[in-house]
Amino acid sequence: MSKLTVTNHTRNVTDFNYIYPVLSRRAGGLSIGINFNVNNACNWRCIYCQVPDLKIGAAPEINLDLLAQELRLFLDDVLNGDFYDRMDVDIEQRVIKDIAIAGNGEPTSLANFDKAVSVIGDIGAECGIFPESHFVLITNGSLIHREAVQKGLKILNHFGGEVWFKMDSATKEGRALVNNSAQTNESVLKNIMLASVSCETKIQICLVDYHARGFSENEREGFLNFLKEIRTTTTIQAVTIYTLARPSQQPEAIDLRPMASEIMQDFALEIQGLGFEAHAVL
Repeated sequence: MSKLTVTNHTRNVTDFNYIYPVLSRRAGGLSIGINFNVNNACNWRCIYCQVPDLKIGAAPEINLDLLAQELRLFLDDVLNGDFYDRMDVDIEQRVIKDIAIAGNGEPTSLANFDKAVSVIGDIGAECGIFPESHFVLITNGSLIHREAVQKGLKILNHFGGEVWFKMDSATKEGRALVNNSAQTNESVLKNIMLASVSCETKIQICLVDYHARGFSENEREGFLNFLKEIRTTTTIQAVTIYTLARPSQQPEAIDLRPMASEIMQDFALEIQGLGFEAHAVL
């Protein structure tokens, strides 16, 4: 069995459909991933995405009984079995930092998203994972306005969870390039406000160096101006900046590089100057 590392996020480490383990840079330990998008479908196509054979679409119908069975079995293996030894996990990382709804596409595209969140929350609490560990939804935020998603966020909040809201650009051109999305700042802000009212919400920014362009002044200014607006209209306080850790599986991969660490650190300082708690994951 190969060592589980921060650069190995393969979904087939286990034999489960919906559950996969990750050693997360952002969480700082073991993150138990929940993958609703087993069909590799997403409503965006980010150029840095590590999902192979990515296609445009939504999560398929989910088997809630199987999800519950797999999560219970996996938690028992981690808590009472030899999972850490089999995966050769370093001693200091042998702690469950979170259960994260993420996976191979946009998880909020699941039709009965609220019911799946409820299943995960109940089992996490039953096994003593919550509230000691975090309950996280990683999302591009584009479907936050849907009724099932709004219900799911309230359930997430009930278990002390939080939303990690992806925002990789604050310009029309940047979103089209990086996310293949046509969202406007107005729609993003509306969904950020909806998320933050329902559940604690943090912003995630992935910076990538595409075609050796670095971090353009237009993108930097766009972010800072939009973040000022977010700071004055929402309760959001935290921003995380990160970059590539694993190769993209998209056609643009050959022209992608991680953003320089000094650029990320300087940008985090500028965001701190706006009143946010901001840090760069290097």
